[in-house]
Amino acid sequence: MSGAHEGTFEALRAQLRQTAATFADGPDALEGILLGIVDDVDRAVREPLEIFPVCHHSPASALAMARRLREKQPKVVYLELCEDMAPLLTELRNCRLPVAVQAFAAEIDGFPAEWSPLSVVAPITEASAEYQAIAYALDTPGVELVLVDRSSDHVFQWDARAGRTGTDARPPGPDAAPAEEEAALHGDAVGVELGDLRPRFAELEEHLLRHGRVRHWSEWWHQYVELPLGDSDHDTYRQVMLLIGSLFRRLAPGDARRVGVDEDRERYMWTRMREHLAATGTDPADCLYVCGAFHAASRVAEFGVDGADTFAIGPRTATTWQYGLIPSSHAAIEAQFGLAAGSVSIAATVWARNVTRTRTEPYRLAGQAGARKPGAGRRKAAAAVPAPPAAPSDQLTGFLRQPPVLDPLDEAELLGWSVEIVRAARRNGYLASTADAIAVFETSILLAGMRDRARPTPYDFQDAAVTCIEKDTVPGRRDVHRLVEIMMGGDRIGQVGYDALPPLARDVHDRLAPLNLKLQQRGVQRALLDIAGSPELERCSDVLWMLRYLMPHGTARPIMGERSLGERSIQESWDLALGTHQRALIELGYEGVSIEQVLEQRLRRTAYGPRATAASVLEAVEDATLYLRNRRLTDELGTRALDVLSAERSVDGAPEVLRRVRRLLAYYRTCEPVLPPWIESFAKAGYAHYCTLLPTAFTDDDATVRQVAAMLGFLFGMESLAMSLGSDRTQLELAVAQSHPRDPSKTALLWAAQVHLGHLTRADLRATCDELLGNPMVVPAYPRYLSGFVDALEPVPGLTDFVVEAVSNAFARLPDPVLLPWLPTLITTLRSDGAELAPLLIREAGRIFPGRLAPLDGWVPPWRAGTEPHPARPASRATDRSGSALLAAHPVACDAVASLLGCEGEWDTAGPGPGGAALAARHPDTAAALAALLAG
Repeated sequence: MSGAHEGTFEALRAQLRQTAATFADGPDALEGILLGIVDDVDRAVREPLEIFPVCHHSPASALAMARRLREKQPKVVYLELCEDMAPLLTELRNCRLPVAVQAFAAEIDGFPAEWSPLSVVAPITEASAEYQAIAYALDTPGVELVLVDRSSDHVFQWDARAGRTGTDARPPGPDAAPAEEEAALHGDAVGVELGDLRPRFAELEEHLLRHGRVRHWSEWWHQYVELPLGDSDHDTYRQVMLLIGSLFRRLAPGDARRVGVDEDRERYMWTRMREHLAATGTDPADCLYVCGAFHAASRVAEFGVDGADTFAIGPRTATTWQYGLIPSSHAAIEAQFGLAAGSVSIAATVWARNVTRTRTEPYRLAGQAGARKPGAGRRKAAAAVPAPPAAPSDQLTGFLRQPPVLDPLDEAELLGWSVEIVRAARRNGYLASTADAIAVFETSILLAGMRDRARPTPYDFQDAAVTCIEKDTVPGRRDVHRLVEIMMGGDRIGQVGYDALPPLARDVHDRLAPLNLKLQQRGVQRALLDIAGSPELERCSDVLWMLRYLMPHGTARPIMGERSLGERSIQESWDLALGTHQRALIELGYEGVSIEQVLEQRLRRTAYGPRATAASVLEAVEDATLYLRNRRLTDELGTRALDVLSAERSVDGAPEVLRRVRRLLAYYRTCEPVLPPWIESFAKAGYAHYCTLLPTAFTDDDATVRQVAAMLGFLFGMESLAMSLGSDRTQLELAVAQSHPRDPSKTALLWAAQVHLGHLTRADLRATCDELLGNPMVVPAYPRYLSGFVDALEPVPGLTDFVVEAVSNAFARLPDPVLLPWLPTLITTLRSDGAELAPLLIREAGRIFPGRLAPLDGWVPPWRAGTEPHPARPASRATDRSGSALLAAHPVACDAVASLLGCEGEWDTAGPGPGGAALAARHPDTAAALAALLAG
């Protein structure tokens, strides 16, 4: 066979040698490149297994593929796609394109931990050669589809070997797709595309763009490749694509890592194809190898059916991969692969026009959304006799020598575009008129002429519309550039059908069926749940609350109703966007078969993770109680919270621990007959734990006043429960006695704790504060004492009246240079850290201060009124026995209490005559008024 095709490109080689001798200064540089390109084309053409080179999302490649499949009718189609994605391809018929085939791994084994999760996507559009090959192979009896590219696991293995971070996405250029919601459908997945055909030599790309008078690569490809190859025959298409692939390959810069990965991919694919041919005994002439033009011009030793069999495919790692289909969009494809905004939409429009113009019957999967029912034409095509293989001829020479074919101007089409863009601009707030339509029409023709083409392309029209209509500011949500994209077909967004969804996603749709909503439809839908009238909707409510917890923001957003411990809504209103966030729901299905299972796994992962804290585990306990109502899980997580708390040596999470323990205690005390054992153990262990850390926290500069206050709040709030379980109050008293803070705020906090324990009276505390205010050396630091008193309301809310008194005295006696700088600190403290303390202060101040302005002048604060001498009290209890006769008559209860407290003493004998209350004798006005009221 080699001798039969030996002279196929000899004429072209001779012309290229003459060209190299004419234009090259050196003897071998240019000649070696040009002749090497021809050798690559000749080698690929002479290969017994037909190689079909393609470019990703190229209408010309898709059209040529449809024609070649009907002509050749291959029995085996080898496709450049990750081999482990093959089982998913049959589910494409249940989807509306574009969609992406995804491999996903949440838990990894064998890769760096910071890479998790791993995700690989391969987007598929209708205007792509790979879809034509897939549709032909799946719907044609007796045809086998074999994916031969490296597995998803090897994608990341080779990335790690090459020293990369696991992404092949091209950085976006100045004309790349905008970062919109539709452009993020693939997330941060690694993109795998069939036929990445773009110059890797920056100077070459810049040269092609400049001399082609175009702005970006997509426009150059459309003008100089798509249009000339749209009507070409198979041999011409094939040789030109091989030529382009070889050119870009030989002019690529010497990036050894990337070239090494590309060559290993080619060795991998040819090794898999030889293994399949040997296992099945298939004739290579009955096969078709669909790959990117860059890989079709390969020079590795393993190239071809008769290539060297020296490449060893390494094993996969122990990582467990999950597979599924996720929705894609034209904008997502453009963003991931660095294409110009709107280029994929324009390609889809060109594909539809080429199919209509050439009357080519494309392949579409039976049963797919929008597909036509198979008719006589399809049956006739399937029964066609394959054409006998013909000897390849040199089509390159004629193609390279022919002048460019200028398409005639289609005035009707251009006029329709111009009118439509003006209409769309006016709907979006632009002051466009008929004159603007004429200007766009003429400018499009002018720009096309400047770029050496008679027929304006969509890119010319887009530039003309922006030039003539766009203003300094965009009046609406969309600018003219975006309006042209929408007019040319818009951003088509795919959808994964119900039958192709993972079990979890189908389960969610089934459980939300009583809502009677089109959940797969994109956009926001309002759901109204009358749980009181329809109790069965409570199960839908449970699903929605779990989706709100697990899914991205906006998937399920409650408008009315809430879920908190011990409370359930009787009516709820939701905004649902499950169709918009279908990808997130599908990826959720990789983690389990039900949302309850996924939620439980995530809660366990949070509780047992390396960064778990007592506060985060208590949050997991609360979430398990709210959403799962699983007592076994909450007990397990509560026990885990106890273990984590015992191991902590800092008090950073004390405020959060206090808040969540209080909430859980209140819930269990009102909704459960007895407290769970874990929370009793948590209260007892936490009491001892914080008693141990309290002296250190008072002196530690890293521990904030709020954190120490939270510790005291836990100790004082859990004291009764802890003591009932066997704790000793002496621990707390010793911890307070051993605390010697140096910071004024913590000192005030310690004083508040001593007042609570009875070690310091309010009179002594008031005297101490007065002494501080009277000391000029301490006055500048006095606001910090006040901040400590404000934070002390968390553990000792009974000091609210004293804090109001202290703040009032500070406003009355502190000089302005000291008081005014402290006011912002007070406000921010009450707003952020003490949001729940401000109502206490306001309520107490409202009780103490007069409510109207008139009594204010004569008003005397209670703490000042209390300094006046009281009437003399009786000197001895023996002279005025005013006790209750009931206690003296029945002393058993008092004796029992005294014995319990360890007090000893004897009862005094009651004096003659009735006792009575001394207070009523000194102030008889109230009793007299009451007697007059009753008498009247």
